[in-house]
Amino acid sequence: MEDNNNQAAKVAAYEIEERNIVLVYVFSFITFGIYGIYWLVKTKGEINSLGGDIPTAWLIIVPIANLYFAYKYCESFSLYVKKDNNAIMWFILYVLVGIIMPAIVQSELNRIARGERGI
Repeated sequence: MEDNNNQAAKVAAYEIEERNIVLVYVFSFITFGIYGIYWLVKTKGEINSLGGDIPTAWLIIVPIANLYFAYKYCESFSLYVKKDNNAIMWFILYVLVGIIMPAIVQSELNRIARGERGI
């Protein structure tokens, strides 16, 4: 059983790209936020590959529906990446202090990409 979990973790790690957190912010600033949207779509796919249930990224540009997208993103991040089951807390953090979320999300995805186990 443990061997299957290790194999699943290795497969997931190959699908997740390790990115420099600072460059995520720099590229987002240089491209006036367009890279931020691109990054959100890419990480959505990576979280979905871990088992997440984040809907289509087209919801990002639809008013009110983007809140649903944000909640599902935070819920999947909480359940499949952070594994802490605090979707509401992550959603509130995303809405109130959204500027720090890329750093938190990318940090956790980088940890998984390197194959480190969560505590």
